[in-house]
This record gives sequence, structure tokens and C-alpha cells, in this order.
Amino acid sequence: MRATDPAALSAWYRDCLGLDVDVNGVWHQEPGPTVFATFESETDYFGSAGQQAMLNFRVRDLEAMLAQLRAGGADVAEEMQGAEGIGRFGWVTDPEGNRIELWQPV
Repeated sequence: MRATDPAALSAWYRDCLGLDVDVNGVWHQEPGPTVFATFESETDYFGSAGQQAMLNFRVRDLEAMLAQLRAGGADVAEEMQGAEGIGRFGWVTDPEGNRIELWQPV
């Protein structure tokens, strides 16, 4: 991921979302589903038209995670969405302006 301040952005992901990577950038996560989905080039789902991809992270408790991010001063979207049989979704924008999706699976 490109960043104007890579160290600061890495620290934000570690401190706010728990991405504790090693010196090689490897993050060991719990087993579970991983989503790869493509969208139409005109989608506004990612927020900024310049954002080419959106990271999606599984969370155990979406409301608690969003509250924690808000308490830390993160730019958290007010809306949440649900998809029957899939789960609930919320969004936060990182300090570099990248919209991130948080997913609490069913």
C-alpha cells in the first residue's frame, strides 16, 4: 500500500486495527474466510474515485470495533449495512484517505 508516511500508516493499522506485522510485513491472522470481490470501475462503494481497492477485515464485534475506532479519533462512517446470510459491515477511513470495510460475519 502506498503512503506518504509509511511508518505512520503502519502504526495506525497496528494500533487501531491490530495488524501486528513482523519485520517482513507478514501478518498472521486467525483462520477464516477471505473475500476477493471485483466491482465496476464506476463504483462509489470505495469512497474516493481514486481508490482502486478496498481492504476488508473480519471483526468479532462490529459495533465495539467501530466504537473503539471513534474513541481513538478515527474517521468512522455513521452507516452500517447488513446482508442476510453474510453479516454486517461498517467503514473507517485511514489517515491516508483509504476507506476500509469491517465485516462481522454471521
